[in-house]
Amino acid sequence: MDFGDLDTPPTRSWGRARRVLRAAGVPPGRLARLHALGGGTYNTVEELCLADGTRYVLKVPSAPTAPGLRYERDLLVGEAEFCSGAGRAGVPAPRVVAVGEEAGRRHLLMTACPGEPWDASVTDAEAADLRTRLGGQVARLHQVTGPGFGYPSGALGPLAPDWRTAFTAMYAAVLDDASRYGARLPRPAGEIARTAAAAYGALDEVAVPRLVHFDLWPGNVLVDRSEGGVRIGGLIDGERMFWGDPAADFVSLALFGDIREDRAFLAGYRAAGGRAGFGRTARLRLALYRSYLYLVMLTETIPRALGQEHERWTRDHVAPELSAALEEIGRLTVTS
Repeated sequence: MDFGDLDTPPTRSWGRARRVLRAAGVPPGRLARLHALGGGTYNTVEELCLADGTRYVLKVPSAPTAPGLRYERDLLVGEAEFCSGAGRAGVPAPRVVAVGEEAGRRHLLMTACPGEPWDASVTDAEAADLRTRLGGQVARLHQVTGPGFGYPSGALGPLAPDWRTAFTAMYAAVLDDASRYGARLPRPAGEIARTAAAAYGALDEVAVPRLVHFDLWPGNVLVDRSEGGVRIGGLIDGERMFWGDPAADFVSLALFGDIREDRAFLAGYRAAGGRAGFGRTARLRLALYRSYLYLVMLTETIPRALGQEHERWTRDHVAPELSAALEEIGRLTVTS
């Protein structure tokens, strides 16, 4: 969606923001500034600044008729679940202020977290400390359990009683999306499905559905310097969360890399009670989760219409990672 100048958002955004604030019990006349937040690819995200300095974040999904992946229906249900779980775990994250609906579209009003997305301004010394802290926070997230496995929105059906049922449905759905949108995959969809199926037995080791953010790349980790030091201000954009295997979070935490090389993160994770083993079945599951995420990334560029440059970048950087994950599944299943 084109917001134009971020300092002069569309009139419709101001009207919607005022209605949302009023419904949440906040006097709409206190709204002083409104601007779009970048980085999102599915929901409209806006920051609402009140005259007293209070900041909120408003998320509104695309129209129900907008093209998207199957799992993306009612994503904000997952975001609300993530915020609630993070609150119970004592992890810095947005807190839900209000959930509402307007013209058949659910919206979510949340508190804003302090800080800016993790970027190159973070020094190596700061990064080691922050990654250790992040490890502890993710371990606490993973102590939050759910009522079943899968996406809480019900986009792919009700929560499943076991992880294999849930994850195989997730995998089949994204492969169906890839075929439906004509995504350019490095291997035929049928071959990818057969390769993944050979590893599905490893999923049976996961017995408890735990909170998985699944999108913890640096852009969704806020670094806050407002109090003189440096700390994690919040983990944001939890809309893609699901109840499942906590090891799945290691994929986005080490996007295009290997979490085993992140000693600072793993030290913090284990010190806070997180379990991180990397035996054969654990590596199989990680390869499955990598292949799932990279399938999502390759497929979502089509309905998003992000442009040829983005599609080319995805093809050049993501497709090889998908191939590598599938190759690892092949090696590990042959040796079993």
